[in-house]
Amino acid sequence: MPKLLIRIFGVALFLSGMLWTLQGLGLVMWPAESFMLGEKEWATYGVIAAGAGLLLIWLTRNRGPRN
Repeated sequence: MPKLLIRIFGVALFLSGMLWTLQGLGLVMWPAESFMLGEKEWATYGVIAAGAGLLLIWLTRNRGPRN
């Protein structure tokens, strides 16, 4: 059960990080009143968050039986 929760958190972190990255780069201008739009530092934070999410997903992957 904890693996599943960590994986769900990893997916949410990855998706949030990608949104922050796209907003920071000015590729996604939603929501219009967001303070992150066009701010390069948020693109950096987004890449870090997305990477952390991928790491969590990778750490909780299902491994097959070992031979």
